[in-house]
Amino acid sequence: MDADSRAVFRRGIRLGLPYGAVSGVLSLSFGVLAVQAGFTTLQAIVTSALVFGGSAQFAALTIVSAGGAIPAALTAATLMHSRFLAMGIAFAPSLPGGPLRRAVEGQAVVDASWALANKGDGTFDRMLLFGTTIPQYVAWLAGTIVGALAGDLLGDVERYGLDALFPTFFVGILLAELGRPRARVAAALGAVLALALVPFTAPGVPVLVAAAAALIGLGVAPDAPDAGAPEQEPA
Repeated sequence: MDADSRAVFRRGIRLGLPYGAVSGVLSLSFGVLAVQAGFTTLQAIVTSALVFGGSAQFAALTIVSAGGAIPAALTAATLMHSRFLAMGIAFAPSLPGGPLRRAVEGQAVVDASWALANKGDGTFDRMLLFGTTIPQYVAWLAGTIVGALAGDLLGDVERYGLDALFPTFFVGILLAELGRPRARVAAALGAVLALALVPFTAPGVPVLVAAAAALIGLGVAPDAPDAGAPEQEPA
């Protein structure tokens, strides 16, 4: 890794710290709720270590807590994470090396990192993405460990308003993307699709269908930067 790459990587870590703080609180909630739902402490921790995905983990946890079967929980979790197919396809051209290396590096893609690493021209800064993901993963795992081990001391996590953090987290990512006109159109279309399907479809399906709104960007030149908009901070 050369000096420029190290600088970008360190910048990514700095950018990822606020998202890591949110991840830690969310995963603490998951750890508490998972143990209360019947997970062992080890099962809760391993789930966060391997899945590293709030929407998928909470979707599966909701089904298990309600007495649902494991296949149903896994299906819901898979649907919730189906958005990463589109995100991975977009990120893939920015990854070097063969299929195995690209597959391994692609595991670093999470919502906030993907958005922050987006250069706005169809390419991504992979070192920035890697740096941004690290504090989020560390905090996600640490929060789950604390929640799973100290859940009895924390009690009912919903009384602290932690259930509001998850949607707020995604709203923050969305707001950062709305500077481009085509992004606003995609966001509006995705919202309409999701809201229309929520009453009639299984969990995760509205997210999957709404992700199709991102296809409006295919084959279209990148949005021109807004006049007077601040330039991106140099690495």
